[in-house]
Amino acid sequence: MARTDNVMELPEDLPVPQDDGACDCLTGMQLPAVALRSTRGRMVDPAKLKGTIVIYIYPRTGRPDRELPTGWNAIPGARGCTPQSCAFRDHYQELKQLGVAELFGLSTQDTAYQQEAVERLHLPFEILSDEQLEFQKALKLPTFEVDGMKLIKRITLIARGGRIVKVFYPVFPSDKNADEVIGWLTAKPGRIDQ
Repeated sequence: MARTDNVMELPEDLPVPQDDGACDCLTGMQLPAVALRSTRGRMVDPAKLKGTIVIYIYPRTGRPDRELPTGWNAIPGARGCTPQSCAFRDHYQELKQLGVAELFGLSTQDTAYQQEAVERLHLPFEILSDEQLEFQKALKLPTFEVDGMKLIKRITLIARGGRIVKVFYPVFPSDKNADEVIGWLTAKPGRIDQ
C-alpha cells in the first residue's frame, strides 16, 4: 500500500515546536555509557568515541509503503525525519571536512527497520537504535507518545571527547538542521582527538 503523501517533502502548514526547556541542562554533560546497536551490525557507545561527533535524534523514519502514525502532521516537530536524514547525507562530506569524526542518526526504531531506511536513502553513516530507551533515559531526553509508541523528540547533539558541547532543540524545519550544524562547526572550530 502506497502512502497518500510524499515522504520526502515537508507540508507547508506544519506546527512549529516551541522550546519547552527540556534540553537546557544537556550542554556540558558527558554522554552516557550506553552501547547501542548500529545499522552496520556493531555496538556503538558514543561516550567512548574520540573527536567531534554529531548525533541527530529523530522520532521515527517514515516509509513510502506505510501511512503515518495518527495525527503525525499535527504533532509539533514530528514530521521530517526523512528530509533531515537526506540533508545530513547530502552534507556528509562537508561535515567530515569540518572535523566530524562520526555522524549518527538515532531513533527508537529497531535496527531492521532502520536498515531499510539506510539502504533506501543511501545514507553513508550509521543509525543507532535506542529501542529500549536507555540513551533517552540516561540524558532525560524529551519524548512524546503516539499510537502506543514512545518516541524521542527531535534533538541534535554535538559532542567533543564524550562531552556535549552544543544542543539543537527544538529542531525545525528538520531539513535545515544539517546547515545549522555546519554553521555552528564553522563558527566554533576545534577538535578533541584523544
